[in-house]
Amino acid sequence: MTSERLIKSKMTKRLFLRYFLSLAVFTVGFTALGLFVVWAGHNLFTWYPENPLYWLLKRVENFAPLLYLLTLLVGWVVITFASFSRIVRYLDELARAAERLAEPEPSPIILSDTLKELQDELNQVRERAAAHARIAKEAEQRKNDLIIYLAHDLKTPLTSVIGYLTLLHDEPQISVGLQERYLGIALNKAERLEELINEFFDITRFNLTSITLEPEQIHLSRMLEQLASEFFPILSEKNLTWTLDIAPQVYVFCDSDKLERVFDNLIRNAVNYSYPKNPIRLSLAPVREYAKISVENRGRTIPPEKLDRIFDQFFRLDSSRSSATGGAGLGLAIAKELTERFGGSIRAESADETIRFTVLLPLSLRKTS
Repeated sequence: MTSERLIKSKMTKRLFLRYFLSLAVFTVGFTALGLFVVWAGHNLFTWYPENPLYWLLKRVENFAPLLYLLTLLVGWVVITFASFSRIVRYLDELARAAERLAEPEPSPIILSDTLKELQDELNQVRERAAAHARIAKEAEQRKNDLIIYLAHDLKTPLTSVIGYLTLLHDEPQISVGLQERYLGIALNKAERLEELINEFFDITRFNLTSITLEPEQIHLSRMLEQLASEFFPILSEKNLTWTLDIAPQVYVFCDSDKLERVFDNLIRNAVNYSYPKNPIRLSLAPVREYAKISVENRGRTIPPEKLDRIFDQFFRLDSSRSSATGGAGLGLAIAKELTERFGGSIRAESADETIRFTVLLPLSLRKTS
């Protein structure tokens, strides 16, 4: 039974108990009083026919059962009316309190002592409603941010593509070398557009649909080694190197495609925020029932206030939001979302110009949502 039903059940029992108890007390009290009056009339007083009250008392004695029942009935009606009037007052209190549920004022709802449990429940409902309103407002703001960020991030590479294609269209006499250069830049910016669009599709899909995981046994050591080799050209372009410390024969139960996306995002983040001519360290080791994976790079120390928000959607360390470095601020949010779906965890640390992301994944199969 839920707390709301339990409170309503207690309130109903309490009100009905009070009502029937009032009827019982009145009935017993009135009956006892009637019996005492009859006893006193017969034993404490002597009544003579010439007494003015004799005739009246005689009539009362003759119709005593009927008068008793009528008086009892009137008492019950009065008690019932009073009890239901009290219930109506409680309902009025609750109606007024219900009107205040959606009000923004911070003062709590205060009801009669009898309605103390309902008062507490209404205040909790009000707090939950306020929290839901804040969440809805934040969701609306995130949606607006998505539109703004999408327009911002797509505009820069799209402008470059249009600009260089326009040059090729308007100046057909330019040299072949320059044409190849312009086409190369336009292709690079077009690929950047594709990456951004894919990121926005991913985060929208993760937010609006439940992720279906297909866990299987994965040779994690081999996966990380393959990822490292695939990133060699990108690291060479950025003048970076690998330092690998991958324990052999480490297996986990995960969805391989989605797990690869996690490490792809973490490595790309390390590449984007590394100092040139520095190594990126990728390590894997089994720690008790978990596989511990670390991606570490040398770069500008992340302040604590930014480190707390680093897994937020659309958050970027680079306040200039340059599309040339980093994505739309979605990669780490996606990595965290997926890691937690796997039953694992992810954390970020930064100190002394070192940035480290640590992922813990269960070695055995666990139930994931």
